[in-house]
Order: sequence, then structure tokens, then C-alpha cells
Amino acid sequence: MRSAGQVTTPGADRQREMFEALSTRLQDVFRSLRGQPRLTEESVEAALREIRLALLEADVNFRVVKAFVDRVRDRAVDQAVLRSLTPDQHVVRIVRDEMRALFGDTTGGLPPATSSPRVILLLGLQGSGKTTTAAKLGAWLGRQGRHALLVSTDVRRPAAIAQLSVVGTQAGLRVHDPEGEMDPVVRASGALVATKNLGYDTLIVDTAGRLHLDDELMAELEAIQRAVAAGDRLFVADAMTGQDAIKSAGEFNRRIGVTGVVLTKMDGDARGGAALSVVGVLGVPIAFVGSGERVQDLEPFHPDRVVSRVLGMGDVLSLIEKAEQVITTEDAARLERKIRRDEFTLEDFRDQLRAIRKMGPLEQILGMIPGMGALKELNAQRDQIDEGQLTRVEAIINSMTPTERRQHQMINGSRRKRIARGSGTSVEEVNRLLKQFVEMRKMLKVVGGMAGSGRGKKGKGKGRRQALHNLRSMMNQ
Repeated sequence: MRSAGQVTTPGADRQREMFEALSTRLQDVFRSLRGQPRLTEESVEAALREIRLALLEADVNFRVVKAFVDRVRDRAVDQAVLRSLTPDQHVVRIVRDEMRALFGDTTGGLPPATSSPRVILLLGLQGSGKTTTAAKLGAWLGRQGRHALLVSTDVRRPAAIAQLSVVGTQAGLRVHDPEGEMDPVVRASGALVATKNLGYDTLIVDTAGRLHLDDELMAELEAIQRAVAAGDRLFVADAMTGQDAIKSAGEFNRRIGVTGVVLTKMDGDARGGAALSVVGVLGVPIAFVGSGERVQDLEPFHPDRVVSRVLGMGDVLSLIEKAEQVITTEDAARLERKIRRDEFTLEDFRDQLRAIRKMGPLEQILGMIPGMGALKELNAQRDQIDEGQLTRVEAIINSMTPTERRQHQMINGSRRKRIARGSGTSVEEVNRLLKQFVEMRKMLKVVGGMAGSGRGKKGKGKGRRQALHNLRSMMNQ
């Protein structure tokens, strides 16, 4: 069950299903090879047929698919691979390398600025997410120590100008909006002057969009480009539009000269055809991906991490980065000391739940952990992760007194009734939380002890599985 406050759209659900289907199909191919003592050319061809179908169904450009499959075939039928004792591992490695090659040599984000102030032009069709991306990009630059000024040149849609002011203010950014000025070129050039006068180092121009490309729009964009000489011209594409996004990017690239792509509306498991096609078709790198509505939901595109997640290998680096944004080094060290001393309390547990929720939707977090795809699939088949349960757990803990949170052993029957009334839950839910918390403390004590002694790999694996089981139990009724 999803929590009442969690809103999804049919489009988002279809996108998620498509991405997960691609990963599942590829991993099924690797599993089919795993039981074979040796690879043969026939088994390679059978695997390649499945890989081709999986990529085409994920809306990868057919020319990109053909070139990709041909390269994998050339390497997979090498005699050293065919004679290998671990054929599935060799094929996974080949597919991984060739997927990385699809993206080219790109590190994501923005290249070093060649002029000051830096001018970033956001291009794209109407509804692609340019305005939201402008605020997200400004916030991202702020985290890099930069200071961005925002301006909208979409004069035909006053609501778009107002929207930029709203999302920019929410992100703590300054928006240039000269009253009564409705000439897009004058607005852009005036914003550039304001950027210099105010001492800002970056100008982000949110340009007009159309439902379809037209010469009038392109002429306007060319005039804006001549006025501000933007060194970064980012094409913002809705990832769910698939190959339509690639075609649009091609026209913008021909007329304006696109330097990078931002793929929006990609959730944490996004593995869409647009991401796998855009570099091969345009020769333009993906700079950023947007994965949600929050201002922090914009990340530099890391090909290695995307490929790892497609192949079910997780994305530990992204998980670490998300954790570092919400958990300081001092907090982590303090928590480790408490675990080692067996002093982990309900108060600590509540703080950790809050930190996890700040990292993003739990489905995103699970998708970044190697080997957790199977758990997500199990949840989909049985009972989906209920993020609302975390809210109920926090409500129960908040209904306790500070002393009760620090000394859970003192919570007797009458106290449990009071806590249930105060949190709007039942005594059974309070009992369940306390029981699971006690089990988690025992597990943390064991894992903490092994981390200190460096012993017991087998036991640590069992402890990790128990931890995941406990977390899943707390997230589901």
C-alpha cells in the first residue's frame, strides 16, 4: 500500500515498469548463461536476440541497438570467452563495457567555464521541465559555491514567468523579472547586465517552448544566443518521450548548437531508451538527470552508475552521496560509538529514519543497493513498501517521553496504551515496533562487534540480511 500522501501518475508508473523490465530482461539473459558449462555461438546468438528485444522495448534507437549488438557479438564469440569457465561473467563484462561506450567519455555536470559570468541557455519543448530544471540547476550550482541569477524569456506565457519566480524563490535564488518588459531578447540581455552588476557568476536563461518546433521559436532562440553568447546550451528533454526527445534535440542542435542534455522525469531506477540513445545519435553528452519534484532532485549524469544499475549491480556511490547530504561525519561517528557501546536508543532510531526519508523515496534507495532488485521485485509481488508506515513509526516514538525513548525497557502496559492513544495507532503497533527495535539492537550489537574485530564474514552477511528483514518489516503492515 502506498501512503496517502504519495502521489503517482500513470506515466510515472509506466516509466518505472519499462526501466525495471529492461533490467530484469538483461539479468534473465545472464542467468540463462550461468548454467552453461561453456558458451557456444548458438547460445551467444540466443542471448543477443533477448538483449536486442529488451533494448528495443525500452525505446532505444534501433541504429544504436544494432551497433551495440554487433560490438557485443564480435567480443563474445572470441575463443577465449567461449572457452571460459565463467561465461556469464565474461558476457556481463562485455555488455557493461559496451554500454559504457554508448555514453562516450563524459563525467556529467558542467565542464569548466570558459567565460565569466557563465551563461546557461535552457532549451526544449513546452512541458519538458525547463522551468523546474532552472531552479534545480541554480540550487546545484549553489552547492558548488556558485551564485546564479535566473531569468525567463517565455513572454508568450506569463504563467511561465510567474512559475520561475515561485520555484526560484523556493530554491533561495534571485530571479530577474523587469516589470512590463516583454521582449525576450531584452529580458535576456538585461539579465546578463544585472548578473555582472550584482556580482553573480552565472546566468540561467529559461527560454520559451512550443508544443512543436517552429521557425519563429528557433529565430527567437538564435537572437537570444547572439545577445548573451551562452557557452552552455542544455537541451531539456522529458525522458518519457523517448525517441521524440532525440528528434527534437537533433533540430535544436542543428539550429542552436546543443552542448549537453538534461533528462527530466526520471525516477531513481530510470534506464530509459533516451538515456541510452542520445549520445549515440547526437554525439552530445548527458549533463544532468532530474529524478523528482524536489529542488535537490537533479544529479550530474554518471554513465558508470547508470550501467551498474541496469545490470543489477546497484549504485553505491550515489547512495553514499545521498547519505553524505543528510548525515554529517560527526553524526556517523557518534552513531558508530553508540552502537559499539550498545547504547542505540529509540531516539537514535527516529533520527536515522528521518535521515533515510531525506535521502529520497525508499524505492530509489533500495534500487541503489547491490542485489536489492530481487527484494523490490518481491515487494511488488506481495506487499509494496509502505512509506506511510515510517510516518506511523515516527509518530509512535514521538508520543513517548524523552526518558522512555532513551530507556525502552521501562515501557510497560499502561505506558504502551498511552503511547498508542497519543500517536493515533494501536497497542499492537506499539508492541510490534518495540519488538522489532529490540531485535534490531541485538543485530546492531553483533554487527558492531564484528566490525570492531574484523571477524565473521558469514555472520556479517546473516546480520545484514536480518537488518534488511527488520527494515522491510517496519515499512509494511
